[in-house]
Amino acid sequence: MRVSQYIDMLNEDVAKVREEKGKKPLKASEKAVEVKDTKVSNTDPESGYMHRDNKPKGFFYLDHRTVDGKYGIIVDTFATAGNVNDSQPYIARLDAITTRFRFKPKAVGLDAGYFTAPVAESLARRKITCVFGYRRPTKGKNSLRKRDFKYDAYTDSYTCPMGQPLIYSTTTREGYHTYKSNPAYCQTCPLRTQCTQNQKAERLITRHIYQEAIDNANAVRLSEQGKTLYKRRAETVERSFADAKEHHGHRYARYRGLSKVQMQCFLAAMAQNIKKIALVVWAFLFGLWLQLCSSGAFAKKLGKMTTCKVI
Repeated sequence: MRVSQYIDMLNEDVAKVREEKGKKPLKASEKAVEVKDTKVSNTDPESGYMHRDNKPKGFFYLDHRTVDGKYGIIVDTFATAGNVNDSQPYIARLDAITTRFRFKPKAVGLDAGYFTAPVAESLARRKITCVFGYRRPTKGKNSLRKRDFKYDAYTDSYTCPMGQPLIYSTTTREGYHTYKSNPAYCQTCPLRTQCTQNQKAERLITRHIYQEAIDNANAVRLSEQGKTLYKRRAETVERSFADAKEHHGHRYARYRGLSKVQMQCFLAAMAQNIKKIALVVWAFLFGLWLQLCSSGAFAKKLGKMTTCKVI
């Protein structure tokens, strides 16, 4: 999903939620000119500088692959610059695959880099079960975290560990509901220092408008079905990348420019698919041959053909 598509979807949903909550529509945001410093390679400007935890730093390209869960066939390979977030092209590639091959996927297994609110919501709307890798939440300043507060969908409010409610306040342009506590209760609360550093003695909690899709995805990840599906991902996608790096020169970009790197991705995927398809066809023909051999008529006919008459 492109950023512009997500913003359009988010703006539409935020406007709908604010109307349901009795809030005034947000004013159209003025697009401010954003000045951003970006590292650009002199030898290959189309590559992107990647800076991630537990990953090498430098200019890279990324290959976003989609692999069939049954046979391990690569059904899509899409190259982007190294500074593109994994989640950005995913939904567009999924729609392209389902349109071209008329697939009706029931479940997908994705790395933690794809676990974002728009991806979870988009998959939920397509009625596709999604299993994401675990993403460790960022630790805030307060000892009491969001998980220590209980959400009540009926009243649309949170309850703190001391039993006091956090009431809905508003919905931001970024797609977050905000819930605030009553400072009158928090002033004398014994857990105040653990709960908030706010001078007003007010605790604020945010909840994304797509939080239900996020919670459902987390529930699937913890289920037995989710664990089985994610294990299958390691046997398909991860194995596909390992094979490409080890035997098909996919460890490095052999060319400069996005279009040429995309060509390299196509060539590697084609070579891997030829091997996979050959194995599948061989297994099918071998199984068919065994069935024929086990049938009585074929064995009898084969016996006549191999009988030698001694003169």
